[in-house]
Amino acid sequence: MKTKTNVAIIGSGNIGTDLMYKLLRSETLQPVVMIGVDSESEGLALARENGLKTFDNGIKGFEKNPSIADILFDATSAKAHYKHAEILKGLEKKVIDLTPAAIGPYYVPSVSSNADLIGQHDNVNMVTCGGQATVPIMKAISNIVPVEYGEIVSTVASKGAGPGTRQNIDEFTKTTALALEKVGGAKKAKAIIILNPANPPLLMRNSIFAKIEDGHEYEESEIIASILKVVEVVQGYVPGYRLISAPEIKDGIVKVFVEVEGLGDFLPKYAGNLDIITSAAVKTGELMAMSLEKKENVR
Repeated sequence: MKTKTNVAIIGSGNIGTDLMYKLLRSETLQPVVMIGVDSESEGLALARENGLKTFDNGIKGFEKNPSIADILFDATSAKAHYKHAEILKGLEKKVIDLTPAAIGPYYVPSVSSNADLIGQHDNVNMVTCGGQATVPIMKAISNIVPVEYGEIVSTVASKGAGPGTRQNIDEFTKTTALALEKVGGAKKAKAIIILNPANPPLLMRNSIFAKIEDGHEYEESEIIASILKVVEVVQGYVPGYRLISAPEIKDGIVKVFVEVEGLGDFLPKYAGNLDIITSAAVKTGELMAMSLEKKENVR
């Protein structure tokens, strides 16, 4: 039986706990520890129930036991990640950052180039939930025709936005916009997030608008085929990711509407914003573990 790579989760909140359940299903990764700061948090209690070791004194607990895991997932906040990243770099650990800190390069599993290169980075950033939902679509469009300007609006249920998400709103808009440019291929981009207070809560919805650069000829069918292809790829690790309607192309503007239904691992299914970033993080972790294994085999 193939040996799994031991991984740790920093953060015992909504994102960290949801991530734990997905990691427990991975055929490549083995979650062995959850790191938090509240000994009585629900996340740490659930981690113990599922056989994970827990530290309730934050990153200090891991510093004393660095050999316990090779890859760490940081599901805290952008502010906290700056501190964690420095410590973990000193410990020579690989880090997958689920905060908008973006110390390392952006990584979107469905469209980031050359999966093998992920092993060359000590720290990779998962952008944001909105980024994971919209960057693949923007990239699918820019692969066919230059995108002069891209704009996305991510609407998530207010009830599904925990303290970490709310604290990171400013970073969310900046990080998502940059990822739409650097990974999605838009020459200029803007991101907007809306916390929808509707009750009962609605699924995460994403509106993607891409203005095609003037003077370029294109076949609408090629753009649509590219979009449909990337949707299928994302669905490989986020089953609840789907188009709300067929892509629209009019007057040089491509409009795509996507919703994300979660698996309901920790929070209700309407919290697709959590589901897509934790699912993308697991996929990234699996690719990173495979890359590390290849390096070991070469040695």
